[in-house]
Amino acid sequence: MIEWQDDGVLLAAEPHGEGHAVAQVLTQAHGRHAGLVHGGASSRRAHELQPGAKVQVAWRARLDGHLGTYSYELITPHAAFWLEDRRRLAGIASACAVATVLPEREPLPGVYHGLVAFLGALESEAWPAAYVLWELGVLRALGYGLALDKCARTGKREGLAYVSPRTGAAVTAEAAGDLAPRLLPLPGFLAGGDGFADADIAAGLRLTGHFLKRDAFGAVHRDLPAARYRLADCFAMESPVSGQPDQ
Repeated sequence: MIEWQDDGVLLAAEPHGEGHAVAQVLTQAHGRHAGLVHGGASSRRAHELQPGAKVQVAWRARLDGHLGTYSYELITPHAAFWLEDRRRLAGIASACAVATVLPEREPLPGVYHGLVAFLGALESEAWPAAYVLWELGVLRALGYGLALDKCARTGKREGLAYVSPRTGAAVTAEAAGDLAPRLLPLPGFLAGGDGFADADIAAGLRLTGHFLKRDAFGAVHRDLPAARYRLADCFAMESPVSGQPDQ
């Protein structure tokens, strides 16, 4: 019998059989890992097993390759704190949906701790920026990191304004020149500045969304999750960003 215990964030719980559920959990030491929760579809447990919940889980299986079973202790029901906040709920749902692109059973502690940090940042008005930074971390962990520290053409670290949708490299407005309308805007909070207005967040989500869709989800022949589109809509509807990047 194989057994382990770990801290995790619940990503999803889908009904399975009569009254049970298969839970997907992003764990600290065991990566994205599934397990059967007996009675997980019951009204009490379904109420607890909401995406974004911080849990302590114990997994058990006869063989390592088996689905196995989870028992759990609910630590923090993050979504329950924000039932009246459409944007924050959308952020939680999006993060949990995006995390399903992570490889199964591959430890990515940086991504896990980043997700926990984002969930904690929901207490702050800067939480949308924390979300964008977490997605950048996901891209980096999957081997698709963006080069946002200096201009790809001049080497300057000041005045960065755009990102190439092809290479993921940043450039200044001057270096972009006439190509600017074809590039992705780089929001100030990703270029060493501040500014967390809706337009900045919309630009950040558009930036990370482009590379998540093309590279991370594209690699497994999936579109971005619907929850990720809904989060982008929460900001883009009020703060549209002009310009269409090269695909």
